[in-house]
Amino acid sequence: MSGNVEKPSHLILNSPYEEPREHWSHSRETKAFSQEAGRRSAGYLKATPRFKGTDDLGIFVSIPLVDDIRKRVKAWRRAGCPGVSGITRRLLDHWNEHEQRSGPRFFFCQLEAIETLIWFAEAPADAKVGIDVPSDGGEFRRLCAKMATGTGKTVVMAMAIAWHILNKVAAPQDARFSKNVFIVAPGLTVKNRLSVLHPADADNYYKEFDVVPSELMDKMRRGKVRICNWHTLHWETADKIRRKKGVDKRGVMSDEAYVRDVLGDVAGARNVLVINDEAHHAWRVPSGTKNKGAKDSVEEATVWVGGLDRIHRARGILACYDFSATPFMPSGKQSSEEDLFGWIVSDFSLSDAVESGLVKTPRVVVRDDALPDARTYKSRLYHIYNDPEVKDDFNGGAKPETPLPDIVRIAYTLLGHDWQKTKALWAREGAPTPPVMITVANRTETAARINHALRKKKIQIDALCVPERILHVDSKVLAAAEAMEETTPINGTGAGGTEVTGHKRTSKEKAAEFLRRQVDTVGKPGQPGERIQKVISVGMLSEGWDARTVTHIMGLRAFTSQLLCEQVVGRGLRRLSYDLNENGMLDPEYVNVFGVPFTFLPHEQSDDLPPPPPVPKTAIEPVADKRQFEITWPNVVRIDYSYSPRLSVDWAKVAPLTLKAEQTPRLAELAPTVEGKADVTKIETVDIENRAGTLRMQRLVFEASQSVYEQMQGEWKGGREILIAQIIGLAEEFIRSNRIQIEPRAYHDDALRRRLMIALNATKVVQHFQNAIRFENVAGTELVFDRDRPIRSTGDMRTWYTSRPCEPGKRSHVNFCVYDGTWEAAEAFELDRNPAVDAWVKNDHLGFEILYTHNGIVRKYWPDFIVRMKSGKLLVLETKGRETEQDKTKRRFLEEWTRAVNEDGRFGHWCADVSRSPSDVKDILLNADRA
Repeated sequence: MSGNVEKPSHLILNSPYEEPREHWSHSRETKAFSQEAGRRSAGYLKATPRFKGTDDLGIFVSIPLVDDIRKRVKAWRRAGCPGVSGITRRLLDHWNEHEQRSGPRFFFCQLEAIETLIWFAEAPADAKVGIDVPSDGGEFRRLCAKMATGTGKTVVMAMAIAWHILNKVAAPQDARFSKNVFIVAPGLTVKNRLSVLHPADADNYYKEFDVVPSELMDKMRRGKVRICNWHTLHWETADKIRRKKGVDKRGVMSDEAYVRDVLGDVAGARNVLVINDEAHHAWRVPSGTKNKGAKDSVEEATVWVGGLDRIHRARGILACYDFSATPFMPSGKQSSEEDLFGWIVSDFSLSDAVESGLVKTPRVVVRDDALPDARTYKSRLYHIYNDPEVKDDFNGGAKPETPLPDIVRIAYTLLGHDWQKTKALWAREGAPTPPVMITVANRTETAARINHALRKKKIQIDALCVPERILHVDSKVLAAAEAMEETTPINGTGAGGTEVTGHKRTSKEKAAEFLRRQVDTVGKPGQPGERIQKVISVGMLSEGWDARTVTHIMGLRAFTSQLLCEQVVGRGLRRLSYDLNENGMLDPEYVNVFGVPFTFLPHEQSDDLPPPPPVPKTAIEPVADKRQFEITWPNVVRIDYSYSPRLSVDWAKVAPLTLKAEQTPRLAELAPTVEGKADVTKIETVDIENRAGTLRMQRLVFEASQSVYEQMQGEWKGGREILIAQIIGLAEEFIRSNRIQIEPRAYHDDALRRRLMIALNATKVVQHFQNAIRFENVAGTELVFDRDRPIRSTGDMRTWYTSRPCEPGKRSHVNFCVYDGTWEAAEAFELDRNPAVDAWVKNDHLGFEILYTHNGIVRKYWPDFIVRMKSGKLLVLETKGRETEQDKTKRRFLEEWTRAVNEDGRFGHWCADVSRSPSDVKDILLNADRA
């Protein structure tokens, strides 16, 4: 142990070609790093039970089985690998040759992974006494190699395939080996990347990486390798066939027919070797798996593992090797927790990879010069999606031209400024392709808004906003390209030289295919994606996406587990250079990350500690026998407007917009991460306040006008020039008026700082300005509904549980009304007895919400009650004592919502009112019934 290190001079401690000798450790008590002797134990970090703070280091959970196997494999290696066949010894000697190799030298983690698999198959039985690898619950054996992204697991697959095929060709009766290999991939991108595992492929890894000695390559071609997407394993179950409406009622495909269809030219073989790439998709679904959003992953896992079960029943699976950087599966609990695969036999973690220099080191935002998040005390740029300005805004059905929240624009400006410096450095050094920034967004609408903002130069980094260098990955188009290529091959040569033919592609199919090729070749000179410098995707980019030129990552989605953080950041961890320095180490490379909280997040309570006594709770749900009290409403995600031909604004009626410097980051500090923790002794700063002198008031007016024009042009019935001229005039009045207040006063009175604050808060300024225009100039409206559920009702409520006070409602479809105070209890009593009321419901967990904008931030508003009168009219009732400016804004948007719904005419007559005290409810109900 070397003691605490105040300023680690380097993060890379080990050679990539030797077993790790040291590792970094971080102390919760001192918040200092110490350089520890010896290799890090196998394991992973999980959240501390009941930890409520914001800086959870997590608890290290060891994997004793892997530590035990490591020791035994190491002893076996030192003893000369007793028990192995002649072919295996020839391969091991070849792989460990350093000087005579024609291909690149293998990393220690690659050799350890393949040696572990060999040890299980060929080491003497007494060497494995006491080693009991848990089953996944199936009838064939699975062994998992856990290898961090970027450490070369495809090469290890090639080594495993060569080891099996060459041994089986040399000794056909040896039952330990197979020359028939079936590889399953999680998508077409990965499947195409794995084509290098075909021995007949022109760029096969057996030659490129010198996996197989040249004199044995002819024997390699006597094996068969079939690579399939997991979709290939799909079959129609009896239940699906029964639900078919057509006349074709053929039964479920037999295992024999299924195997012939799936395995192709490997179908005649027995005891097949199976390799699962990205194997964390292949798990047996635990009973009770109800994780939110898990439907697709459950279906994939069921098809994947179920298909392998069918192959095993029909042909037998000799062994199944799983490869994954994150071999976790849902725990089966109703939480976001994951369980580690129990059959992991080797482990080289992300921390190991960083300390060996095999991957880039992620640097995350640790501080900025604005006030931190009030809930976590972290920088607002740390987990951007969870910022109050962002979350509601990013979960609506906004149009592409809707401005991004200012904190997102500021994040792009800061990260883009750093990216621009990187691009300039690369250009000076003659790099053939530019550095790449990737964005991982939460939904398609968000991705479309980011794409629009970049293409229209709404981000203050012009070099980043080059349309032809922006790649917006449309998941639907990409999926269509994958399905089309999977099912309709084009004239050419397939694997093994087989001629394949297909239909002539349409222009739409060609465009989809070109998009997929661009995605697959980002950062590769001479390929369709070579000039791409900005990639925008939804969820995560495809696994297997191996661009090495990623230098910056923007995360704009929820991150509910450390696993998800690692998977997203993993898209940018592949290194550019593997040249050793004079010390025999790899020099560090970095990827700068905004918005991905790369530290441990609080999880639901662990079973490690006894749970507290349960609090009695009441189930809240609709009552089937009270269907006559069901209330329905239109599920409006947006209102489109048409405007009067002459625009005017009475600025005296417009509430002032206050911009606060303390809430606006102008600089950010980034630090590299070690063991998932930021090393704050190695901080780098990105500062944009010095750019204030480049901002001109006329540019601010023009950009505000352009943004409002883009949102209004589709709703304007007059001439384009008339609209532009009116907006510019009003924008100039607004920006120069006293309706924009800057705090502190020093920023308000300083012309340069005032312009900088307006530029950094442009979305707030634009939305405030647009609201001022809209409230006084709307001529007509059109509703835009949620595409999946355009109409909602009280019957849609899912059962939820509460310990809050509640009482039954006689005229409510929902069994109990949950009270937030005595005022609501008194009003619920009146709603249940008033003769003018036909039905009512407390708006709690119903999904009835009104989007509104206050101070330029998109928010959601949930009124208290929905009431249906005897007359059929519908009342939205809010209870409120003193009213703030924000409350007044909510009311204006609610009134706008009711007016637009009434103009539509299909949903009855709606009105809205506010109860100022329990005593005024009777009059409100009477007025609503007569209105």
